[in-house]
Amino acid sequence: MRKLHIALATHDLPATIDDYSVRLGTPPCSVVHGEYALWRTASLNLSVRHDPDCAPGSLRHLGWEDSAATVFSEETDVNGITWECFSAAQQAEEINTLWPDANYRPED
Repeated sequence: MRKLHIALATHDLPATIDDYSVRLGTPPCSVVHGEYALWRTASLNLSVRHDPDCAPGSLRHLGWEDSAATVFSEETDVNGITWECFSAAQQAEEINTLWPDANYRPED
């Protein structure tokens, strides 16, 4: 199964978590205090990261959470947008590598 992945930047993670939890009808499945939040719904994989170098709401990248992905891949489209492709386990590994205290384990 493939889910669209959208990665956005924010300057106010707590407010973004509150807002997007209402919009998506569920709290994030992973939160790294002050840094990162991830929602995985039936159709969408949305991550939001505190990034002072990007304008709030800026697109960081797009991609696919793909249960058939055997390796993490990344490519750039004709518009200069980075597209990633990864499995839920590969995303969890990235989160836990960046933030070891996250101890994120995806539920499938």
